Amino acid sequence: VVTPTPEEVSAAKRKFQYREDLFHFAVARVAGGGKSSLINAFRGLLKKDMGAAATGITETTPTMARLPDPNVEYPLVWCDIPGAGTLKIPDWQYFNTQGLYIFDGIIVLFDNHFTMTDIVILVNCRCFKIPTYIVRSKADQHNLNIMKDDGYDSNDESEGKKKKLYQAARQQFILKTHRSMKDNMKNANMPDQRVYIVSNTTIFGVVKGKRPKKIIDEIDLLSDLIREAQTRRGHPNAENE
Repeated sequence: VVTPTPEEVSAAKRKFQYREDLFHFAVARVAGGGKSSLINAFRGLLKKDMGAAATGITETTPTMARLPDPNVEYPLVWCDIPGAGTLKIPDWQYFNTQGLYIFDGIIVLFDNHFTMTDIVILVNCRCFKIPTYIVRSKADQHNLNIMKDDGYDSNDESEGKKKKLYQAARQQFILKTHRSMKDNMKNANMPDQRVYIVSNTTIFGVVKGKRPKKIIDEIDLLSDLIREAQTRRGHPNAENE
């Protein structure tokens, strides 16, 4: 862990247009990991909406994107950080080079594999006392893949059998994710940490005031993020108490 100089901190805050009255969340992961889609869901926007983050199959964030939350009740700014795989930066330099040390909270997003870059981000955040949220996305797609592996055919299955297959796939996916994360943290000599399993579609629905049926950790994640932002914004020195 390398401690930035006061000049580097000031430069990073200017770069990200950091404001003391707002809470800044960074979403970081390797290239092509769906950061922009997740941020759009958090902000209640579709990719076609004005102000939405650009999304694509390949990495679409060559530079940092600063995206204020459109809900004025939440003093949040979402920052889409370029994926580590698109930059000629070693894993251990990624945190400092991207200026992640100035953020109020960091979402470490992964899809299939938890990487060394993810571990490095978590280690640095612990040193800088930055709250982190480990998020596994695309839960709906993972569940569908497991269902297909178990013989699901959308053209043949009855609603009853489809529901049964979904429940079994969901439970299997959750258990495998928790077990894998526990092993990853143990291998990195890191303490256990909760992993939030989410679907962007479900997050979008919750943000828009709907009641999606297939909820895993989406409501918990949104509640924890908003609570952290409101608590620390209301108590600027909370981290020192």
